[in-house]
Amino acid sequence: MLALKPVIHYRARCLMRRAKWSLFTAAVPATFLFLTGCAASPHEPTEKYILVADNTKIPYWQTAMQGVTHATVEMKVKSELQGPDGHDPQGEHEAFRRAVAEKPSGILVQAADVTILGPDINSALNQGIPVVTIDSDAPDSKRLFFIGTDNYNAGMIGGRMTSKLLNNKGSVVIFTIPSQVNLKDRLQGYQAAFADHTDIKIAQVVDMNGNSDVAFDAAKKLLDSKNKPDAFVCLEALSCPAVADVVNRGGMGGKVTVVAMDTDPGTVDWIKKGVISATIAQKPWTMGYYGTKVLDMIHHNPPKPLQENWAQNLYSPVPTFVDTGTFIVNKDNVGNLSAQPPGGGTGQ
Repeated sequence: MLALKPVIHYRARCLMRRAKWSLFTAAVPATFLFLTGCAASPHEPTEKYILVADNTKIPYWQTAMQGVTHATVEMKVKSELQGPDGHDPQGEHEAFRRAVAEKPSGILVQAADVTILGPDINSALNQGIPVVTIDSDAPDSKRLFFIGTDNYNAGMIGGRMTSKLLNNKGSVVIFTIPSQVNLKDRLQGYQAAFADHTDIKIAQVVDMNGNSDVAFDAAKKLLDSKNKPDAFVCLEALSCPAVADVVNRGGMGGKVTVVAMDTDPGTVDWIKKGVISATIAQKPWTMGYYGTKVLDMIHHNPPKPLQENWAQNLYSPVPTFVDTGTFIVNKDNVGNLSAQPPGGGTGQ
């Protein structure tokens, strides 16, 4: 019996060691979770990202702001939309200057008029505030880069689609805002697409000045004239619901082709009613969401110097342009549009 004692003691010691090791290994995950759960957030509560745009009350910019809000809720920081309620490039300039005065962590801006906003953007960067353009670019400024639609390509898509709808023959009236770079690019895309079809002519380019009433009155005058156009094309969101209203009142639905831009509720309704033939959908929610995430990254890891013209630098840490994509919406697929963004646009 005495000979067994060392063996028993050895086994007892082994069991005790195993028990201690089991307790230690069981405690490690809990400790690890505790430590990681207490890790400091990379964001400061004072961080704020501002979207500055022209005509902020239209659905397009409300949707873009939903994207911004979704991103900032995820990061637990602040965000704000600033800019004039209507089309007012000078008002946007004043809103941008107020945004800069707040010293935010970053600014997203739609350059409604590059001649006005270009110097403002450069000034913000010189003060250490990152600026990224969305929707409409200011390529000659020092903005870090542009996030939005490949607008020339969007114009080409629209032009080819309009040509097909017209069977490659007819007169077209285009509604636009000449001061916006994105709309200039879209117009050039349409012109290039129509150049392949010599029987399609652009009869008139209407400056609707960011005002749907101007588009309504111009469309009515054209439909009342002897030389009615075969198609109306809108290069921005506001025109086509008003134009479609005129076409519908005149009993010309299905007789005059209407091609829109974006997916505002009015545009979607007229597509469902068969008055608007199709629209080219952009992704303003994506522009706002992705743009804010990128601004946050730049805020925490800014390229140096921030005010460098990175678009002309071979070793730029940022791209020049991020294409958020477009797609065609017509009566066949309009029912597939999402009713609302993830989380209802709040990020919660």
